[in-house]
Amino acid sequence: MAYLAGMGGGAERAEPRQELPLRPRDYLVLVALSAGEMHGYALIREIEALPGGVRMDPANLYRALRRLTREGLVVASEKRPLRADDDERRRYYALTPAGRRVASAEAERLLELTRIARRRRLLPKPGQGS
Repeated sequence: MAYLAGMGGGAERAEPRQELPLRPRDYLVLVALSAGEMHGYALIREIEALPGGVRMDPANLYRALRRLTREGLVVASEKRPLRADDDERRRYYALTPAGRRVASAEAERLLELTRIARRRRLLPKPGQGS
């Protein structure tokens, strides 16, 4: 991982593309968290609802969250929703600025691969259907 010492003692990625390619599950977690903070069960539902989303086993989700947290792409949030809407056992997760940059870089990489697949006629051009 390529980090630069940042202000305030945090670590900042020198170049998000150095983190690529992401594992598909990690990318789906980052994409889901781009919608806002979520607890584990909400993340599972969000990932399953994404086009191309997959059924995510809770053990796999929490392994991915631990890895993404270690890498500084996700953080366990200290904020809590209103007490009536909360279960104190839930842990909420949020995308870090570095996580957003890495997810964006991965989206760009995947978009370029899709463009290549279209040029090679593996996919129809937009608007042409299959």
